[in-house]
Amino acid sequence: MAADHTHTAPSAPPRVRRILIVTVVPLFVATVLAAVLLWPRGGAPQTDGDADVPRYPGTVTRVVSEPCPPVPSAPEGTPRVGGGRCGTVDVRVDDGPTAGQQVRTPVPDGPGAPRVEVGDEVILVELTDPTDPSVSNWNIAEHQRGTPMVWLAVVFAAAIVAFGRWRGLAALAGLAASFAILLTFVLPGIGAGRSPLLVAVVGAALIMFVVLYLTHGVTAQTSVAVLGTLGSLVLTGVLASIATAATHLTGFGSEDATTLSMFQGDVDLHGLLLAGIIIGSLGVLDDVTVTQAATVTELANANPGLTRLQLYRAATRVGRAHIASTVNTIVLAYAGASLPLLLLLTADSRPIGQILTSEFLAQEIVRSAVATLGLIAAVPLTTGLAAVVTAAGHTGAAPSADAATSRPRPDRAEALAALSSPRTGGSEEPIQTRTAPPSAATDRWPESNRSTDTAW
Repeated sequence: MAADHTHTAPSAPPRVRRILIVTVVPLFVATVLAAVLLWPRGGAPQTDGDADVPRYPGTVTRVVSEPCPPVPSAPEGTPRVGGGRCGTVDVRVDDGPTAGQQVRTPVPDGPGAPRVEVGDEVILVELTDPTDPSVSNWNIAEHQRGTPMVWLAVVFAAAIVAFGRWRGLAALAGLAASFAILLTFVLPGIGAGRSPLLVAVVGAALIMFVVLYLTHGVTAQTSVAVLGTLGSLVLTGVLASIATAATHLTGFGSEDATTLSMFQGDVDLHGLLLAGIIIGSLGVLDDVTVTQAATVTELANANPGLTRLQLYRAATRVGRAHIASTVNTIVLAYAGASLPLLLLLTADSRPIGQILTSEFLAQEIVRSAVATLGLIAAVPLTTGLAAVVTAAGHTGAAPSADAATSRPRPDRAEALAALSSPRTGGSEEPIQTRTAPPSAATDRWPESNRSTDTAW
């Protein structure tokens, strides 16, 4: 049987709800207005039209491999790039003006070239001879990946819904909303020349509002997580600006950034680096803030007598354990994404100090350190807010008094007298009627004929 630890928490008192509304609603309105002002207009910038090569799906029907001819101009002992694969591939075009036609292409060769076999579904490109437009050559660009990716997405969504049920369905909707905001606002806004840092902050805040409230509901607990996430995002942005300025990072720390600068020279790569740090931190921040807010709520439900300070200390201990594992997650995530770079640097003959302070590696170190600092700050900030809100929700409650009155406390002398008094044969008379004074029984029990057997 599945269990949900996020059961409905007691509603916050009206005063606390008013304070949260007055705080969160203006921030949401300001985020929406900033998104409207920064929204890209006029479409995405156009790139070089020569790169728009027709692409058609096809199926490999025949592969003929043959030895590669020697290259006289190559120095002796120089290996061929791509393994020296030569031959021809017959492909049936599945769509486009030449659908059904068999075309012949050379065996793909070179760095990253796909290895094809009969039956593989591939993508064909048609290259026209600029000197003679009637002559065209076909080449295999890559494999078709649509079908396996669709099946992977179906399994991914089914697993989330099967485990999370309605909460899992809400998580999928939040994921779709995140990608929609990234693809329609953040990326086009940066491509249109807007400030990458400003666009990233507004986009991250918009994603945070939509995803958290959609996934976890409109509650005081979610509002606390929203405020904690927003405060941590602002702090992460400030720290990222200071760190990148102090280390003199330019944003040209990868080949992708260099290539982007050639196609779109007006993009601020330094600001793009800051935007990447903020967007990358958001996914971990909302996990920590939601967990801390839920932890405080669960602790308060388990022991309503805890004070704000006790709630804060107990939840902070949970946060420390969470941070200890999450920091390792952040570093490994960045290291996994940069494995080719790290492998290249290990072969570098320079001293280790020069390697660590190079633009390529310093960028990843700054990214990891800033994200971790923002993550650490999110724990006390969110935990403190949650402790204040949750403790205010339990104000006025007297759990110990309720527990004392919910069950009668029998008199010790009465219990001893009941155990020591002899029974008359076959008598079913209640013990309380024989041993307890009428006044004591009347004061202790609401009903005059209720026995101690019923209470126990």
